[in-house]
Amino acid sequence: MTLKFKNRIALFNTLAMAFTTILVFGIIFFVVYNTAYSHLDDDIQAEKEEVISNLFLLQDSIVINKMPEWEEAEHSQIEVNPTFLQINDKQGKVIFRSVNLPGNQLLDHFTGNNKTFYNGDIDNQRIRLGRFPILNERGNEIGKLTIAVSREESNNVLGNLIWVLIISFPIVLFVQFITSSVAASRAIKPVNQLINSASAIDDCNIGTRLKMPPHKDELYELTQTINDLLERIEKSMLQQRQFTSDASHEIRTPLSAIRGTLEVLIRRERAPEVYEQKIAGIIGMVDRLDVLLDQLLQLARIDSGKTNARNELLQLHPIISAVIKKWEKQASEENITIYTKIPEETLVRADKFFLEVMIGNLVNNAIKYGKKNGHILIGWDNKSQSLSIEDNGIGISSKHLPHIFNRFYRADESRSSVVKGSGLGLSIVQKLATIQNISLQVTSKEGEGTTFSIHFPS
Repeated sequence: MTLKFKNRIALFNTLAMAFTTILVFGIIFFVVYNTAYSHLDDDIQAEKEEVISNLFLLQDSIVINKMPEWEEAEHSQIEVNPTFLQINDKQGKVIFRSVNLPGNQLLDHFTGNNKTFYNGDIDNQRIRLGRFPILNERGNEIGKLTIAVSREESNNVLGNLIWVLIISFPIVLFVQFITSSVAASRAIKPVNQLINSASAIDDCNIGTRLKMPPHKDELYELTQTINDLLERIEKSMLQQRQFTSDASHEIRTPLSAIRGTLEVLIRRERAPEVYEQKIAGIIGMVDRLDVLLDQLLQLARIDSGKTNARNELLQLHPIISAVIKKWEKQASEENITIYTKIPEETLVRADKFFLEVMIGNLVNNAIKYGKKNGHILIGWDNKSQSLSIEDNGIGISSKHLPHIFNRFYRADESRSSVVKGSGLGLSIVQKLATIQNISLQVTSKEGEGTTFSIHFPS
């Protein structure tokens, strides 16, 4: 059975109340019980003092005289608050018993109990007994005095108390459950309002935010958390829409160029060298699509969360050399010189393949946006454990700098046929840096160049 939240709150409160009530009822019963029997023990103690004071002790003998104490009604009646007396000598022989002891019943069969005060029964009547030694002037025990009083009244009080507690227990719990349910309903009313407001938000009005409660409590924090989540979802949806739009643009452009070229070629026959030229252009555009597809697949693998980075101790110099060899043809076409200042003993912790992709993309980026007859400097700073890739190219304006790691983002100046690219390279670099716990920083001045710094974990 599934309970509503308010009923679960009421149930938990009721269970807590049940435990507390049992504890309080137990304390009440214990206090009343001790009070009732303490009162009886005080009466027995007072009776003992009175009886002992009226005994005549002769050396080791106890002389029983007829005294007014023995004639009191409480020692002769058994119906209402009787007091039973019995005196035994040191041999255990009964030398006196009050006349209200029923039949031939004696109190000496309780003498095996070592307690001073204890409970017993006589003639189906529950009694409270006190057993005391009788001492002579030398302090020697010469007998025992046993006094018993009825505990029927105390038992009746305790019995009534038990019934009151038993009957009141479920009533208290029922009232507690009802009041807790009402209180919980009022307490979770803002939560229901929050649910209704949140359920009305969909992709059409994702920009809507929940109204903040007036008090900065847990509900306020929950609302703030939901609003922050909506903010992230909205941002993600906008990025996804932008991604779809940019990807469509990047794919449509070469496809349109390929279609246009082929349509021109089939209109009439042309010279073989024209066909060769146009086909070479188509192959270039197909290569561009192939690079774009490869980068999209890389991003998809990284975003899937199934890409695990190795933590290897790598020599940096051979990796840089391999990357430069890969891109030296493109650099020479732009007459760009690549300089390196990497000590051969430099070691870093990273994934070799991921690091090669990162450095390759950054070097390719520096070549694309570098100046003709310019240079690229790849250096190592041992103090900060960072690798820098610096070019003296067109640079990035402060307006575009915060967005360069967004997918398909390229500054307006670079959206030309001269600078070819998909705008995914830096996104891949940032993703790979994140999964390797590598810090990536960029500084740039428009018209002067750009520097990317890769800070490795120590």
